[in-house]
Amino acid sequence: MRAPTFTPPATSPLLPLPALDALVAAAIDAAAGPRHLRAVHAVILRFDLHHSCFLVAKLLRGLSHYRVPLHPYPLRIFSLVPRPNPFLWTALIRSAVILRPRLPDYQPLRLYSLMRRQWPPSPPLSFTFTALLKSAAADLCLANGLQIHAQSISTGGFDADLFVQNTLISMYVEFCDLASARRVFDGMSIRDAISWTSLTVAYTKTGNLSSAEGLFERSPAKDVVAWTAMVTGYAQNAMPKKALTTFERMREAGVVIDEVALVGAVSAIAQLGAAKHAVWVRDIVDGSGFRQDVVVGSAMVDMLAKCGLIDEARQVFDEIMNRNVYTYSAMIVGLAAHGRAHEAIALFKEMVGKTDVKPNHVTFIGVLTACSHAGMVEVGRYYFHLMKDEYRIVPSPDHYTCMVDLLGRVGLVEEALELVRAMPTEPHGGVWGALLGACRIHVKPEIAGIAANHLFELEPDRIGNYVLLSNIYASAGMWDEVSKVRKLMRARGLKKNPSASWTEDNDGSIHEFFAGDGLHPRTHEIKDTLEDLLGKLKLEGYDPVLSSVLYDINDNEKEKLLNGHSEKLALAFGLLTAGAGDTIRIVKNLRICEDCHLVMRLASRTVNREIVVRDNLRFHHFKDGACSCREFW
Repeated sequence: MRAPTFTPPATSPLLPLPALDALVAAAIDAAAGPRHLRAVHAVILRFDLHHSCFLVAKLLRGLSHYRVPLHPYPLRIFSLVPRPNPFLWTALIRSAVILRPRLPDYQPLRLYSLMRRQWPPSPPLSFTFTALLKSAAADLCLANGLQIHAQSISTGGFDADLFVQNTLISMYVEFCDLASARRVFDGMSIRDAISWTSLTVAYTKTGNLSSAEGLFERSPAKDVVAWTAMVTGYAQNAMPKKALTTFERMREAGVVIDEVALVGAVSAIAQLGAAKHAVWVRDIVDGSGFRQDVVVGSAMVDMLAKCGLIDEARQVFDEIMNRNVYTYSAMIVGLAAHGRAHEAIALFKEMVGKTDVKPNHVTFIGVLTACSHAGMVEVGRYYFHLMKDEYRIVPSPDHYTCMVDLLGRVGLVEEALELVRAMPTEPHGGVWGALLGACRIHVKPEIAGIAANHLFELEPDRIGNYVLLSNIYASAGMWDEVSKVRKLMRARGLKKNPSASWTEDNDGSIHEFFAGDGLHPRTHEIKDTLEDLLGKLKLEGYDPVLSSVLYDINDNEKEKLLNGHSEKLALAFGLLTAGAGDTIRIVKNLRICEDCHLVMRLASRTVNREIVVRDNLRFHHFKDGACSCREFW
């Protein structure tokens, strides 16, 4: 990169030198591509302006913008400048960061070394270090990043520069070294919105919501990125109520809502299954201009389906003009979860027959789930083979779970076991859990023992598997085996996960209930309502399913425990608060027990209400004394 002998420039006969510089600089800015930049370079050479650090730096930035390789043309332009100043060196280094040349002599750190070795040494700028730090992060080279950090300290205290500090935070975040990023942040005397936001976002992405909250609440200026990070962070870490509270605060603060924040709020509502909140956020989406955004639209379809509003989900789906595989998959999975198998399969046929959208693995999970819930064995077999043979999608354990569930539901439990044993990959807990569930339906204690033993290894602390096996043995009259399972549960110190259910009142407030809960302000009214309902059901033939209680207590105590189940409390609250004829919607964190399922089914006829329950497996639509699951769940 040796420069030729310096020759003083000749001025233009038409313009003074400053005016000519400004005109050439404007031409560089207006250039529409490499050809235009070469033409401007010709003008620079024509008027002997090739020595100008200012113009050459602008020219290098323009060439890198259009991805012109660093070698040979931009480097040749640089080499013609006799004494490059820090701005020109920085422009060359930034070009190398953008273009990432393969030759080691042109790597950003190598160019920085040449810059420091020229005589007299060219002092770096803050932007020199920001470019170098970005290069280290892009190359995923922490060693280079540490060297550059050290250089920023030793060459004039650039580590105290706001731009350098912000880039240091971003680099350490890129390396997942949040402790170092936090040390840089804590050492800053001045911070801007980028400082606060970048670290807040990093904490949310790693699930450290407590640290993210601390920074977010202390931040003097919260931008849309910080607000969105908190909303999505809460939603992605199963904290939907906080996500919605933050989203509402964001709107109250007058921050413009973007599509990412909307998707975060939509996801939170989907987790809660809160129908009134779903209607509320749908109105926000309709007024935001994102109604046709395929990402927001797909999330809306998923949310409405998970809130029990399957018809509204289909309406939103039909209104989306440009649907992709995620939109179709969300709708198909939603229809399947609600037991509307024929509609799910019809939509799949429409997708593959009338559009260019190709199904993915999630699409087929929806189709196979639909077949399972409807007991369509041969149709399920057809789509399982179609997935492998025509669409070349390798079945995952989740697909095998659907097939095991499908076979098991219709009584083909032995065939389901053989399918599990023939799997090319190791079955996960979902596969063995589906087989164990089939054994419950058809009372297959031997196969249940096989499935349970695998589950006890894969999920040793999941008490539901022990409870299910114990129930199967009890149904088969194998009381010695029931005793063994209960002893094993005691030996392992297992405790049942807290059963929780929640429902919305007329104002959209969410009311949560736990098993045996007596903390709700209207507890006495709720218990009186429930007692009155159960009394009516018993007159119509309701007999509590005492086997749903595994504790070794008398029948009266078992019935008391059953009456305290969280979904029954939520049902009673719904009867107290819902308007006449309104659907009562309940979400439960665990599988609904047999006794509660029976109560919901009978109550739907007695009180002449539709009751929708979403448990951790599927939706149950109770109406006129029947359930959409057809007693298989």
